[in-house]
Amino acid sequence: MRDLLPYIKPHKRLLAGAIIFLFFNNFTAMFIPTLTARLINVGVANQDMTYIYQTCGLMLTVAVLGGLSSIVSAILASKASAGVARDLREAVFTKAQTYSLTDFKTVGTASMITRCTNDINIIQRSGMMFLRILLPAPIMTIVGLTLAFRTNVQMACFFIAVIVFFGIMAYLIGKKAIPLFQMIQRKMDRLTYVLREGITGVRVIRAFNREAFERNRFVEACDDYRDVAIKTGRVFAILLPFLFLILDLSVASVIWFGGIQVTNGSMEIGSIFALIEYLTIILFCCVMAVMGFMEIPRALSSIGRINEILNLTPEINDDTDALPQSELRGTLEFKNVSFMYANAEEPVLSHISFTSKPGQTTAIIGGTGSGKSTIANLIPYFYQFQEGEILLNGIDIRKYPQKALRERIGFIPQKAFLFRGTIESNIRFGKEDATMEEIIASAKVAQAHDFIEGLEDGYESYVAQAGSNLSGGQKQRVAIARALVKKPEVYVFDDSFSALDFKTDSMLRKALKSQIKESSLIIVAQRISTIMDADQILVLDDGKLVGVGRHEELMESCKVYQQIAATQLSEKELKRKEDHNHE
Repeated sequence: MRDLLPYIKPHKRLLAGAIIFLFFNNFTAMFIPTLTARLINVGVANQDMTYIYQTCGLMLTVAVLGGLSSIVSAILASKASAGVARDLREAVFTKAQTYSLTDFKTVGTASMITRCTNDINIIQRSGMMFLRILLPAPIMTIVGLTLAFRTNVQMACFFIAVIVFFGIMAYLIGKKAIPLFQMIQRKMDRLTYVLREGITGVRVIRAFNREAFERNRFVEACDDYRDVAIKTGRVFAILLPFLFLILDLSVASVIWFGGIQVTNGSMEIGSIFALIEYLTIILFCCVMAVMGFMEIPRALSSIGRINEILNLTPEINDDTDALPQSELRGTLEFKNVSFMYANAEEPVLSHISFTSKPGQTTAIIGGTGSGKSTIANLIPYFYQFQEGEILLNGIDIRKYPQKALRERIGFIPQKAFLFRGTIESNIRFGKEDATMEEIIASAKVAQAHDFIEGLEDGYESYVAQAGSNLSGGQKQRVAIARALVKKPEVYVFDDSFSALDFKTDSMLRKALKSQIKESSLIIVAQRISTIMDADQILVLDDGKLVGVGRHEELMESCKVYQQIAATQLSEKELKRKEDHNHE
């Protein structure tokens, strides 16, 4: 709970106001039974209508003031709890932005979403229950018992016995419910994960006719969640009637024994009504407190899950906020870099070294799983590498603040991702203050301008979430324009031409040459035709660098490259290259 204090402090005035008005409401609730006893014992017994009218008027005033204070307290408590929840969500989201890709895999996307929504909702609801129910319950109980002792000592002792019995039973039931609350959170994580996969992967599911399999998997996750929810609901189904049974039996006992004392003349009849109201208020507070107490383990579990996010030390941290200075621009160098994914048995990259200079195109090619995309992801420092150095302008990228480093890199991922909005807003995502002329210029280089102009609204055309209303090639070209508009020192294309036809691919690479005079260009590719004109080609095989050179050189010296070429180039193209080399 102490971890929540930084998020509670900004709302302390609202909380203080909610508590003050809540206590005033509780005071009025306890004062009314005293007025009821006076009304019966004095006004009704003596048939004093003036006293009855005055007491009824006072009771009405007290009730109205109590109701108004309850409303004000609820409003202030709602604002405070909603504010805390809002600050927690912002903190979780902000913290997530500092995570490396390894950190995200550790937590899990589905779990992250559940924690940011469902868990924080539980914390917010529990905060309201604490303010409105748990906090006043002990005070109401103490005040009620004090007034009961002043009215009748024997009955007050009976109240204590009922409260103790009530507490023991609630504890025994709660002991069984607490593990269920913790389990239900885990089941919700699993359900969210399966649901997310089923929705995002719907094309693959339909393409392979796996709807029945995915439906069974989702139903299984729903059944698991349902079974735990039923067990939890069963506890409450037993708890609530049991608690209200104790309340009803206690009231009946007060009437029974109180009636005997009234008959004996040792108690006035108005005192019975007061005792009944005291007991009802005390036990009702206890019932609600038990309900709130049942929520505490669930809230603590949620707080623990949120703290896991907030307290997780990111794999990658900025050593300093100071920006290192260098006279170089656009020079990228890998020095003996090795990298292994968490829990992997073998390194993905082993002792990789190369240099890419401004105006130079460096291409990376290799078989599946050879480490091409891993190199692309290491350049913007998405992962922490274990050995070697990656230098940008002669400075280790680990010495750059992450924001400053990534401002110098234009990264186009393998799978183009667009945000909901317009084409213009998606391109402007690369440079917030970009002018319309810069946006159009970058779109022209990315070969996107023509298809954008062909749309009804041009650059203002709507883009659905993840760009689902655009084709794969259109999304890739917009994503490329987004990177071009920022004019970075290093361009990283992680197989970003895969959805383009050969003509568009060729035109784009030709247009790029005019853009990289002061920048390095790194191209990860599957097609040799995309990289044949590169200044240097890196050939990877099983995480190792097995060839470096131009296309013609590698065709003579690198067997892995020759094998790739043999599967992609026609015999005529291969023979033409061989003849050219012999000449």
